Amino acid sequence: MADWVQNLMDSMGYVGILLLMILENIFPPIPSELIMPSAGFAASRGDLSLPLVILVGTAGSVLGTLPLYYLGRAFGEEKLVKWADKYGKWLTLSGKDIRKADDWFDKHGTKAVLFGRLVPGIRSLLSLPAGMSEMPMAKFLIYSSIGSAVWASILAGAGYLLGENYDRVEQYVGPASKVILAVVVVAAIVWFVRRKKAQAQG
Repeated sequence: MADWVQNLMDSMGYVGILLLMILENIFPPIPSELIMPSAGFAASRGDLSLPLVILVGTAGSVLGTLPLYYLGRAFGEEKLVKWADKYGKWLTLSGKDIRKADDWFDKHGTKAVLFGRLVPGIRSLLSLPAGMSEMPMAKFLIYSSIGSAVWASILAGAGYLLGENYDRVEQYVGPASKVILAVVVVAAIVWFVRRKKAQAQG
C-alpha cells in the first residue's frame, strides 16, 4: 500500500494527493494517515510544497465527504423512521429512536463534524448522519474543511519532520483507528443488549 501511494504521488503529484484523499473517504482501507505523511515526506525532499500539500489534501478530504453526505440526504430521516417502525423491532430500534438521534445531531452536529474529522475510524462515517439530518451544505462544508485542514496539517507536518521515517505515523495512528472503531462497535452492542433487557423487563 505504501509503495502504491508513493508511486501515485511521484507520477501525479498534487493531483495524486487529491485523488487519494477523495478515495480515502469512500474506501477507508486507503488511510489518510499514510497518504498525508507520505506527501509531507515528498515536501521535505523538495519535490512538493508543504502548504500546497496541506491545501490539496484538505480539498480532497472535503470532496470525499460529499458522496456519503448526499447518500444520507437521499435516504433521509423520514425514510429511516418508516423503516425502523416497520423492521426496527428486530434491532430494538424505533422511529422514535431515530428522531432522538436526529435531534441530537441537530444540536451537536457541528461539533461532531468538526472534531469527528480528527478521529480515525469514524471521520468518514460522520457524513452519513450529517446528510440524514439535513445539515445545511454550507455549514457542513465549513466545519468539514476546518477539521480536515487540521488533520491534514498534523499528518503532513509529521511526515515532513520524520522524513524517510514518515511511515511511523501510520504505524501508530493505524492501530489507534482500529481501537476507536472497536470502541464504537462495542458501545453499539452494549446499547443493543441493554435495550433488549429493558424491553424484556418492560
